[in-house]
Amino acid sequence: MDWPVAPGPGLPQTPVAEGGGMHAMAVRRPQPDEPQPDGPMAGGTANRGLVRRAGRTVRRPRAPGGAATHALLGHLAAAGFDGAPRLLAADATTETLTYIEGWAAVPPLPEDMLSERALISVAELLRRYHQAVASFDPAGYRWPRPVPARFAGRLVSHNDVHPANVIFRGGQAVALIDFDLAGPGSPAWDLAAAARHWAPLYDERDVADSRQGQALRRFRLLLDAYRLPAAGRREVAEAILANHDWSCAIITDAAQAGHPGFIDYWRHVAGPMTRARHWCEVHHADLLAAAG
Repeated sequence: MDWPVAPGPGLPQTPVAEGGGMHAMAVRRPQPDEPQPDGPMAGGTANRGLVRRAGRTVRRPRAPGGAATHALLGHLAAAGFDGAPRLLAADATTETLTYIEGWAAVPPLPEDMLSERALISVAELLRRYHQAVASFDPAGYRWPRPVPARFAGRLVSHNDVHPANVIFRGGQAVALIDFDLAGPGSPAWDLAAAARHWAPLYDERDVADSRQGQALRRFRLLLDAYRLPAAGRREVAEAILANHDWSCAIITDAAQAGHPGFIDYWRHVAGPMTRARHWCEVHHADLLAAAG
């Protein structure tokens, strides 16, 4: 997809206020001792208002990958990986999953989710996930949107390591949720997404917290914490622009198709995403050097 994206029919381009951040749509964060109520769960884009909690379960629209996503979750459960929800039931339109206790990293992020300890825990969670999924055979399933061939392999990556899809407890990442985009990819592809959101690799005007000015250092720390070999580290840096464009195309394609949640989301992120891509392009050599 060419960049920047020109707004098309049904795709309004509304700039985000300066300093508004990459993901400016915030939800109120309950206090730590506040019970989480049953009923509709806040946040989300594709399934906004359609995900409901009932006790220790979550009922939501069936994942686009259907059988593929369910097989993946079944494999993770059998492998003993505790960092993903477990599928309890499914029919033609809905699925019921286990509820994972903790807090999704939705803005405004508390300081303990901005810390180096939190960043390291994201890398360690991804490493554990990749180890657990390595023995899963993706052949024979229909997966959602494919990642670029250069970064696709046998390993099924999560493909959407957005902060809102990471669950925290005690300031540490403990689980991944929303496997709707999972499919054959690579560790480098997941780490590129994680770096974009968790370093974060944004224009400095869109980083209004303690991470400002720390992007390259935090990028290197993410790769160090994952314990990625030298060749793989360079591949992550090479994947960042492609990962940005792939993620952006998901948003703009859905918005152009008239999806209300994505139209609204694009209004908030169009400006910061444009600036983030420019930052990554300008700093491509710096990212390669930081990857070491």
